[in-house]
Amino acid sequence: MAFRGIGGGPSRKGRGGTSGGGVGRGGLAGPVSRSGVAIHPSCGAMACAFRRSIASQTVLQQVFEDGGKYGLKSELFSGLPQKKVLVEFSSPNVAKKFHVGHLRSTIIGNFIANLKEALGHQVTRINYFGDWGMQFGLLGTGFQLFGYEEKLQSNPLQHLFEVYVQVNKEAADDENVEKSAREFFHRLEAGDKQALSLWQKFRDLSIKEYVQIYKRLGVHFDEYSGESFYREKYREVLRLLDKKGLLQRTKKGTAIVDLSGKGDPSLSCTVMRSDGTSLYATRDLAAAIDRMNKYNFDSMIYVTDKGQQNHFHQVFQILRLMGYEWAERCQHVPFGVVQGMKTRRGEVTFLEDVINETRSRMLENMAFSKTTKDLENPHEIAERVGLAALIIQDFKGYLLSDYKFNWDRVFQSRGDTGVFLQYTHARLSSLEETFECGHLGNINAACLQDPQSVSILQHLLRYDEVLYKSSQDLQPRHIVSYLLTLSHLTAVAHKTLYIKGRLPEVAEARLHLFRAVRSVLANGMKLLGITPVSRM
Repeated sequence: MAFRGIGGGPSRKGRGGTSGGGVGRGGLAGPVSRSGVAIHPSCGAMACAFRRSIASQTVLQQVFEDGGKYGLKSELFSGLPQKKVLVEFSSPNVAKKFHVGHLRSTIIGNFIANLKEALGHQVTRINYFGDWGMQFGLLGTGFQLFGYEEKLQSNPLQHLFEVYVQVNKEAADDENVEKSAREFFHRLEAGDKQALSLWQKFRDLSIKEYVQIYKRLGVHFDEYSGESFYREKYREVLRLLDKKGLLQRTKKGTAIVDLSGKGDPSLSCTVMRSDGTSLYATRDLAAAIDRMNKYNFDSMIYVTDKGQQNHFHQVFQILRLMGYEWAERCQHVPFGVVQGMKTRRGEVTFLEDVINETRSRMLENMAFSKTTKDLENPHEIAERVGLAALIIQDFKGYLLSDYKFNWDRVFQSRGDTGVFLQYTHARLSSLEETFECGHLGNINAACLQDPQSVSILQHLLRYDEVLYKSSQDLQPRHIVSYLLTLSHLTAVAHKTLYIKGRLPEVAEARLHLFRAVRSVLANGMKLLGITPVSRM
């Protein structure tokens, strides 16, 4: 059983479109003067001001009318057929603590599922646990040798982790331990009741802890599955492979599929061990076939580390050789490795430790804020801001790239960080609470012709293009970059576009502008899997 979770821009046709079916791109995003104000080449100053005023009001109206759907009603997405999409992500190994390496699979998969749902697709989120394989032979043997029921009940994953480390050391020095592990797994696959009972206990206790982690991350699943679901069905896969003449036996007794067509052993995939037990690839083949029968999906996306690229390439290739044309609908979204993510204690980094560390560090930072003492739930706010910091750090670059983690950089309140996004959202929320916002139809959009306002309005218009880019390559970095730029533009505007003490029509127009920014900022953050905070 392998370690599952670790490891085109818009068409030219869409450029002249509308954002949310509203303002054409020429309204505000046309030629721009040195002052930053959009100017139409064929109109005079008064006519231009009138055009910009109408465009400004229409942009704001579109943001408020569309709400969470702003940008998604653009003609860039017109005629987009609704599809059945399966997204398999997170997929931790049962009986092991939730390793920090699974964080990337969890948050990337959650983003992809959020984006697909926002686009109107029918999405099924699948958590495919690593709950079968030879490591359970080791764990079963290890628990019989070193396990304690009392420790298992009080701190299950920590105790199983300790047992697993100890039995691996023993197996390295003692062939009998390794032999016992193989025999235990063989008993599992044969349906031995005693072995299955112990395995089931490990599985149930593990999932109970995982669910608590997902709750803290704000992630949910529609289906909890696992490799164990296919411990019987893999035999049908072997039968089908044999029937199609794809199954070959080696001198060692293993069963392989030759992917080269020329007998090249380096391009073969092993699908059965010499003792008749299944492998990771065999169970993935069975799972893919079963999901097509169950869901009749249009697209199935696997989110794992880049170390599994060859594995999925082989699985998809075998499916095609078996005659399943729908293998073309299967996609692997790989990601790189996070380096240097350790807690202050510097020990083995488990995800729960990292979440606790983010909350702790954020609480320390917030202690210097005058408003923190007035918060009803500072721990919850600190955790949400901390998670935003982790997610933005992860999503800023290409998913396939490795990157070095730096706690100090992640928690900067200024710059391109998740803390800055949350701070901007909270600041704008506070503005709305302080000043009552009237009816949009009553605002004088002519009050929004200053360079700062125009820059923000132009940026709001581009949101649909950004969503389109991310929908094409499934990269969250486009949305992250957009939201950070929007926050920086807002920070500049906030210094000059005062509300207090200004004429009512000026104050009202500016308040609506900032309200629109907060709305789009919240929409984008939610797509990324971030829960916006209103105070911090």
